[in-house]
Amino acid sequence: MESNERYYRRRAVEERMAAQRAITEQAREWHAKLAADFAERAQGVIAASA
Repeated sequence: MESNERYYRRRAVEERMAAQRAITEQAREWHAKLAADFAERAQGVIAASA
């Protein structure tokens, strides 16, 4: 089973890639926001376990 940290990091990378592929500016911004949210969650998991 995948850890929460790994899941959030993987989703952040996937969303960054989706932002790069996005055709419209609105889609690019949405995927970039999701990437930032997932990256922040990954950092929260790290901080909570430290």
